[in-house]
Order: sequence, then structure tokens, then C-alpha cells
Amino acid sequence: MEYRVKFLPGELFWGGPTVNGTEMPIAAGCTWSRDMRRRPVNQFMPLFLSSKGRYIWSEDTFRAWVDGDELCFEGGGFECVEAGDCLRDAYLAAMNAHFPFTETRKNGKQLPREFFRTAQYNTWMEFTYHPTQQGVLDYAHAIIDHGFEPGILIIDEGWHTRYGLWQFDLHKFPDPKAMIDELHKLGFIVMLWVTPLVTADGQEFSMNTRPDFNPDSWNRLFLRNKTGQVALVNWWNGYSAILDFRKDCDREFLDSKLKHLMSEYGVDGFKFDGGSYGMYHPANMANGEPADDHDPAALNLAWNEFGARYKFHEYKDTYKGGGKATIQRLCDRGHRWDNDGINTVIPCSIMQGLMGHPFICPDMIGGGEWSFNLKPGFKIDEELFIRMAQASALCPMMQFSWAPWRALSEESYKIVAEAGQLHKELADEIIALVGDAERTGEPILRALEYNDPHQGYARITDEFMLGEDILVCPIVTKGTFTKDVTFPAGRWADSDGNVYDGRQTVKLASPLEKLLWFRRVK
Repeated sequence: MEYRVKFLPGELFWGGPTVNGTEMPIAAGCTWSRDMRRRPVNQFMPLFLSSKGRYIWSEDTFRAWVDGDELCFEGGGFECVEAGDCLRDAYLAAMNAHFPFTETRKNGKQLPREFFRTAQYNTWMEFTYHPTQQGVLDYAHAIIDHGFEPGILIIDEGWHTRYGLWQFDLHKFPDPKAMIDELHKLGFIVMLWVTPLVTADGQEFSMNTRPDFNPDSWNRLFLRNKTGQVALVNWWNGYSAILDFRKDCDREFLDSKLKHLMSEYGVDGFKFDGGSYGMYHPANMANGEPADDHDPAALNLAWNEFGARYKFHEYKDTYKGGGKATIQRLCDRGHRWDNDGINTVIPCSIMQGLMGHPFICPDMIGGGEWSFNLKPGFKIDEELFIRMAQASALCPMMQFSWAPWRALSEESYKIVAEAGQLHKELADEIIALVGDAERTGEPILRALEYNDPHQGYARITDEFMLGEDILVCPIVTKGTFTKDVTFPAGRWADSDGNVYDGRQTVKLASPLEKLLWFRRVK
């Protein structure tokens, strides 16, 4: 079924998955098109928001494209609502109608403030698939020895044995409890990477699918195909079974595994990876037709709701999960200036907020796309690393993975450390904005157009607002040491006390050691 909306004069739209942020906003006459029915990536809401105060909503995924002066959709159940006259009006109306932050409003649920108070740390780019107990401890001690604050430490993929056992590899981690006890004494909160995938040649698969091993669980655990067989899905590590969190037995099964890790070793929480809409899509199944009740949207949402019960959690693949108090990370950024690199951090973070996910972590500093570690002769671009640290410093969260004291020169390392210190210095203000977002649902990180509409700011994607009163203007292009800073309405002071009137653009110096940011003068 086709649905068409005619652009109003000068109207712009934002919508689709978070990864489409660099393509937004779209306008009449552009050549944009996307089919989001198969693999909506990262955070995705079936929502488009207009600079003129309208929003378009569907309960399902769809194909979308621009045809002349019309924004077109193929799918079903669309509605176009006139909510006001600006982007903020459109967002607030859509949020309140379709993804209100009810659990925070009614129950007072709060995310742990530790996510926002200081930088986070992740083992992924430092160790990729090969973390060890000694390596993790050395990494943690080095964090403190180099003057960084302890905070959340995520031991990423590779800490475990076979996928689906959720057990420490005792060759790599001979005494996990002693390691986690030491990390706690250092002041860290420890999270482990987990996935809902179970390798088909492993113990958990065989003991829960063979009736002679465990007759009570036959035809119970895992996603099933139309004939009742365990569905095998394709993911980045091959073919595996996948849990179906719509079912009590699957939730209880993984819950028991994770609670054992918490009670036995002192693990504090989990990074929930995989389980995306695309991973559950019928086209991703390798053996047979899907069951009649197969619903990739419901499967992905159930996976997200399962993990959000844990106090410390992280997600990055969420369909129709807006309006919830969950930690959401941008998908892996490349270690490059363009083509899914640093150029995407601000526009995709803006999109994440507009799609109902205000609690943003803009991926690992330097990029979390691991293949760069495998390239012969690869060398970290220190300028890129610095600029990505600065772009992350005043986001709600920032996360290190590559150890800057190892990866960078002493001079570059000091600049990156200053970015981490800036985040810590503004942590109380960031946390106050987190509290506001929990109550109101408004984005924390915002486009200038959101706060100061109809001034020609809609296409500015290399600046952002942190709430109402802080303007952040990072450098995101190589070899650039000045920036044309656009100031929205108001008066704005920099850290040196210089004050600038709003509604003007000023060229300012931004040497490598300087992040341009400004506070509203009241």
C-alpha cells in the first residue's frame, strides 16, 4: 500500500534509522530513498518529523522515498499529524502519542548516574576477540595510573567460551572472581558482553534440543521455524540458534545464566549485543520458513525489554524502543574522517534523540569498527582520535576503548585526557539533563533547529546543543583549525570569557588542543 505526503513550502523531514543521520534532513526534489523493511539498523522508529510541526507515523517498517514534491511510503497504517509549527512540536506530539516515557514518569525509574559521571571504558579495540584477565587488569590499572577516573568497564566479546554457554574462558581468565574483586576495589563497575546467539554445535544447544538429553525442554527454547525445528540465523560469527524472549522459558534460561555470573563473580551488568530486527528477520533464517507467529519487531523489542531490567546495561540495535530508560550506543564507527567515521557522530546522535532515545553513547573514541586493527601497517590517526574525543566529551556519555596513553604520543594523549576531564567537570549538568529527559522525553543532545527553529539551521550537522544552554562545535574534518560557528538565539560565552551575540556566524580558531563550546549568558 502506497502513502504520499506533499511537502509544504520549505519543509524538511528527519526519519528512519539512526544510521541515516548523515542524510537528514530530506527535502522536496532530492533523490533520497531507503527500504527499511529488511534491516533497519541501530535505533529505528517508524517515524518522520517535520520542520513545520508535522509527523508521520506507522506501526510497521516501510520503504520510503522522495518523488518530486512528495514524501512517499510503501507499507501500511500511516498517519500524518499536524502538531504545531516546528521540529520540537512534531517530536513532542509524536513522543507523547506513540512512545511516552511512562516508566520514568509513573515509576520514577532512573538510569544509573555512573553511566554519565565519567568516561566509560571498553576492552574491544584494545584486545578485540582476545581479552585476558591480566590484560584487563593492566588496562584498568593504567586508566587510574594515567589520571583517568574509574567508571564503567565493559569486558567485550571474547571473555567467554563457546557462544551460548555464558561461561568465562578459564584459560584466558583463570580466576574471574579475583579479577572482578580487584576491579571493584579500584572503583570500576564491571559489565560483560553477551549475545542471544547459541552455537549449534555447543552443549547448551544439544542439551536443550535433543529429547533424550532434556525432554522437558524439547520444542521450547530458541526461535523455531514453521516445522518446529530450531531456526538457524546468520550473524557475524556464522550460523547459530537464537533465543526468543517472547517466551518465559527463554527469558528464564538466560536470566539464570546472567544471575549466576553476578552472584558467582560479582558482575554488575551486561552489554547486550546482537538480537537486531534484521537478525530475527525471516530472510536471515537458514533453515525453513518462519513460524506463523514470527515477528522480528516483537522479537527485537522483547530482547531489549529483557536486558533493560538489569540496572547496568547497553544496547545498540533497537526497533520501536523509543520512550524507554535504556542506554543506547551508536553502531560501530570507522577509524576515518568520512564514510561512517567521525563525520557521522553528531548527525547520528541528533537522530538518535529525535527517534526517542536521549541516553546516547556515541561509540568508542577512535571508532569501534574492529577491522581497522587487522589492516597491515595500520597506524592510529592521532588528529582523528583527538577530534573524536572532543566530539564525544560533551555528549551524555563518552567511551574509550583504545588506550590513549598507549595509542598516542604524549602530546596527543594530554589533549585527549583534557576532553575526558571536561566531561567530568560538566557531569552534574549532564546528569541534570538526564533527569529532565527521564521526565519529559526530550532529547539531551539536540540540533540547533530543535531549539531555535526556522532560522536556516536545519542543515547544520557539525554543531549541537547540550540541552538549552550549552553549544558544542567540534571539528570533524581533517586538517581544519578554524570553524564557522553559528550561534543560535541568545548570548554565548566561551571558556575564556569572550561573549558572542546569537543569530550570527563567526569564524573562530580551533587549534588541535581546543574544543569550541559555549555557555548561554543569562
